[in-house]
Amino acid sequence: MPIDKHHNLVLIPTYNEKENIENITRAVFNLPEPFDILVIDDNSPDGTAAIVKELQKEFPDRLHLLERSGKLGLGTAYITGFKWAIEHKYDYIFEMDADFSHNPNDLIRLHEACHKNGADVAIGSRYVSGVNVVNWPMGRVIMSYYASKYVRIVTGMKIHDTTAGFICYRREVLETIELDKIRFKGYAFQIEMKFTAKMCGFNVQEVPIIFINRVLGESKMSGGIFSEAVFGVIKLKLGSLFRKYPQKK
Repeated sequence: MPIDKHHNLVLIPTYNEKENIENITRAVFNLPEPFDILVIDDNSPDGTAAIVKELQKEFPDRLHLLERSGKLGLGTAYITGFKWAIEHKYDYIFEMDADFSHNPNDLIRLHEACHKNGADVAIGSRYVSGVNVVNWPMGRVIMSYYASKYVRIVTGMKIHDTTAGFICYRREVLETIELDKIRFKGYAFQIEMKFTAKMCGFNVQEVPIIFINRVLGESKMSGGIFSEAVFGVIKLKLGSLFRKYPQKK
């Protein structure tokens, strides 16, 4: 059964992704099922947005661009994209990196998990079946793997890959979870979104993927982002004890 036109939106936040943005756009548009793309660019000095504008001439109905004034953080980029997606009535909204660490073909599998298998949130998971990470330095693999374990223990979530950034949401999830109350900006943002979806009663499923570290461009990982996740998780759990979450209808 083909997917209806304009029902799927892939959000791709960018900061200096000129080496990747055209290739990832074409890869998504070449999939056998239709996905639109919204690029949220944080004023990349390398001219990422100019490349997107050039591509928009070729894909006027499917490629969209939001330009922001500067580097405002991954979390706020996604929140901006989520609101745009809700306003434009997309049914399934995806988070994805520009750098091919997420395989565009897996968008179809994430969509199926939500469209056919009852998931409200489908996570492209690096850790649900062992450790499926290619090209990462061992230290980073260990850090990421144990960070996810730590998050599971503190939050009580039964999710293996809590910091994953390759996700499909049904629109109802984003309409329900009070996006303006999402506080975190970096990797903790990913944890907070999953935690909040769970607290609102949504079905979160993991789909195993293989994550391949970027080949082109610069990684955006930093120590500050990591410490936000470590302390943020404790704040998140404590805060949840005093908060009433809106529930899935």
